[in-house]
Amino acid sequence: MVAGREGALPSVVAGLVDKPAIAVPTSTGYGASFGGLAALLGMLNSCGSGVTVVTIDNGFGAAYAAATINRLLG
Repeated sequence: MVAGREGALPSVVAGLVDKPAIAVPTSTGYGASFGGLAALLGMLNSCGSGVTVVTIDNGFGAAYAAATINRLLG
């Protein structure tokens, strides 16, 4: 899932499902997003289990992580 602002979405979703979640912080946002740094730090400090965090705007890294998880589970 791609999230901006404070990056709380991956932690919420990870608490609701029993599958791995991939978090991608976005560089756009409002307020003090600092180019995605606020979302990235929020995601890294998440306590949801099964959350993989990639770097800011790294859709390729997220796709690679998803493919790797798919190969391991499938």
